[in-house]
Amino acid sequence: MLVKEDSSWMAEALHLAELGLYTTSPNPRVGCVVVRDGKAVGSGWHRRAGESHAEVYALREAGEAARGATAYVTLEPCSHHGRTPPCADALVRAGVARVVVAVQDANPLVAGQGIARLRAAGIEVECGLMEAAARELNAGFFARMTRGRPLLRSKVGMSLDGRTALSNGVSQWITGAEARLDVQHWRARACAVLTGIDTILCDDAQLNVRNPSRPPLARGGGAWVRQPLRVVLDSRLRIPLEAKVLRGGATLIYAAHQNDKKINQLQDVGATVVVLPDGNGQVDLPAMLRDLAARGCNEVLVEAGAVLNGALLRAGWVDELLLYVAPALLGDAARGIAALGELTDLAQRVNLTWQDVRQIGKDLRIIVKVAS
Repeated sequence: MLVKEDSSWMAEALHLAELGLYTTSPNPRVGCVVVRDGKAVGSGWHRRAGESHAEVYALREAGEAARGATAYVTLEPCSHHGRTPPCADALVRAGVARVVVAVQDANPLVAGQGIARLRAAGIEVECGLMEAAARELNAGFFARMTRGRPLLRSKVGMSLDGRTALSNGVSQWITGAEARLDVQHWRARACAVLTGIDTILCDDAQLNVRNPSRPPLARGGGAWVRQPLRVVLDSRLRIPLEAKVLRGGATLIYAAHQNDKKINQLQDVGATVVVLPDGNGQVDLPAMLRDLAARGCNEVLVEAGAVLNGALLRAGWVDELLLYVAPALLGDAARGIAALGELTDLAQRVNLTWQDVRQIGKDLRIIVKVAS
């Protein structure tokens, strides 16, 4: 039975899980607090794939004090051998009396089996406390596990009248330095940053994380930010070999046409090329999203122009819009957010749900979810 104090301890576990916001992919962000006699005796969070899970860190810190204690975990303890042993077994061996879980794991290798193993060992298990917050923290992981494609978050820098570039393509810089710095955090938490070839040809975009104010790797010291996979949709492989996106990191290019000479040249500079034609001379977008999921991508940040944004929105694949709105007007001739085509009925519009609005420097940052 849940009591009032459980919420406070789960909130602490969620705070710990958030410390892994930039580092845990493809694994979920998980925190754990072990409490005995009203006091925390151990805490931990998952740092990186391949390293110990949150429960292991917390139990290690608790030691013998874990026996008879309550463990608060933001995600169902794993029940299978992956890179690390099952956390459910570690909790059983530690002798905890009770486990409070925020949300059941969507991974089919777990999916209730961890909870079942705990209960079979005589441990009391409560599930569902602060579930919405735990799901939101790992929205990309749940998307990949339940629908076989990543969460797509489309970032757009625009004027107050919804324009993203002048008619000649000039877009640097509509928004201010503070907004551009804020974008670095969203890149850092993404598994991949996706754009179209036109953005590369116009802006020579790098799509990497540059000088963010980085989060702590552990309380009291250290910092580590991984670079996201850089993804370019380039149906006809027009990307120049000297493009900045091909330097200093992993780059994945999706094409629709087999061009062995250009593919070999791109591979020679370190890029990976995947040819996924859709039969109409374009990249098969559903196949691309499935491939990204197979590569372990939970969250994908889209930084693209109106054509790709429009295609993704029309297909219903964009989950969130991350909008940076500058206090300026660019006029009717400037380029828009997304090429949606002409709508003849209001029922065809893309409906959105407000999530967050705040000022970043001189600009507004608006986060909206795309209504399903």
